[in-house]
Amino acid sequence: MVFKFLSSVVTIDIVSVQPKMFEGFLSESIVSRAVKKGLCSINIIDLKDYGVGRWKKTDDKPYGGGPGMLMRCEPWFAALEPLLPARVIMTSPAGRKFNQSDAQELSKCDHIVFMCGHYEGFDARIETLATDIFSIGDFVLTGGEIPAAAMADAIVRLIPGVLGGGIEATQSESFSSGGGLEAPQYTHPAEFRCMKVPEVLLSGDHKKIDKWRRAAAAELTLKNRPDLVKRGQL
Repeated sequence: MVFKFLSSVVTIDIVSVQPKMFEGFLSESIVSRAVKKGLCSINIIDLKDYGVGRWKKTDDKPYGGGPGMLMRCEPWFAALEPLLPARVIMTSPAGRKFNQSDAQELSKCDHIVFMCGHYEGFDARIETLATDIFSIGDFVLTGGEIPAAAMADAIVRLIPGVLGGGIEATQSESFSSGGGLEAPQYTHPAEFRCMKVPEVLLSGDHKKIDKWRRAAAAELTLKNRPDLVKRGQL
């Protein structure tokens, strides 16, 4: 089963045993807007269509014993080989942690394939299909669908034309050019329940505002994400 959203720019294929998990993501999100604008296409591919035998098996018991089931090689090679060449991303808690720099790099690719893990993970031989193995954090989920959706969203929103406001819309965000967190932001009203917008933001002096934002961003990063400072990302 393949749900196709046609476009001519960036193609993203997501291979999963739970394709229906992406229906709301594709119909309600920024990704949906990008597809409607013709800036990318998203293809959700049901791995069970490539399953083994009468029952279309995609998993089996691990050799050597142990709990759970592992994803079999045959369905993955059958599903992915027709999609190559592409940037192939395997979702796994054993992968390198995905970050904004990865999203920026991948947003420039013509073709990306996400491999959504499930059960106890992949047969190790399936890793030979992947160009990248990514995790979205130090925790374990029941499947790779949520990580794939999160990474796809992070990538697609960086494609030129997807967000309003042009390139400036993403330049000053958290983890972007400076590597730290974005400064706090405010909108109307200027005062709410005795909480006031900083006076400098109301001044109209753009040099002072820019200086305040840089300082506030550095302070927030040091407070909430000191690890970014220690790694030299700020």
